[in-house]
Amino acid sequence: MMPIRVLLTLIGSVMIVDCAILIAVGKINFGSVAPFLLGMIFVAHGIFWRNIIRFIYQHRWLSYFWYGLWMIFSIWLLSFGMFILALQQQMKQGASSVPEVTAIIVLGSGTVAGKPTPTLAKRLDTAAPIIHSQKSALVITSGGIGFGQAHSEARIMATYLYDTYDIPIKRILQEGRSTSTVENLIYSQEILAAKGISIKAPIAIVTSDFHIIRAANIARHQGYVQPIMLASPTPLSIRYNAWFREYFAFVSGWLFGEY
Repeated sequence: MMPIRVLLTLIGSVMIVDCAILIAVGKINFGSVAPFLLGMIFVAHGIFWRNIIRFIYQHRWLSYFWYGLWMIFSIWLLSFGMFILALQQQMKQGASSVPEVTAIIVLGSGTVAGKPTPTLAKRLDTAAPIIHSQKSALVITSGGIGFGQAHSEARIMATYLYDTYDIPIKRILQEGRSTSTVENLIYSQEILAAKGISIKAPIAIVTSDFHIIRAANIARHQGYVQPIMLASPTPLSIRYNAWFREYFAFVSGWLFGEY
């Protein structure tokens, strides 16, 4: 059982460290807490495997319960695989050409030291060519003031678009209150309404490839009739970790009625 013990300990440790970092910077949600707790269970099993087995087999009803938990975990693992397949399919669809839209909303994804994170920079890089090609489309950057930041994410995003792609700041409307995808899209609606744009119109929503399914479901639940989802690539260094966390965030959104 040594390989299983080592594998559980390694996987659990990675999950704990990753989620602890997210929680430390204020991202406390189901998508960070659930994997953190699961990681603790994995590490405990890896370290105390023999003691756990010995104790379980001293109580027959506990052994049934324990095997039942592993069966549930196997079902969860299957559902996670199905989620990844659905995500991959959605990414391929998002690569098609962009139709004419009335507005372009770029969703925030975090900043560090007043600069976009690599993930957010990819979203902005994806949005820039569409912004240049569709001159009449309203542009909204959406994201509030993050933990330890002096400026809103929306402002940092607008500055990046200006500095990197020479997109005039005056063309970019900044939604600087939101702290989640739900709020990104709710508060952006207020800006759209103030500019006389209906959420029934075709509106491009730019986000990361791993986030596209959840963002689309939230948008439709809020009344966006024609959301055109544009997926930006996730940096390889965090890609698989992001997919894992997004699974839990997707489940969380379903549980809390976000879609």
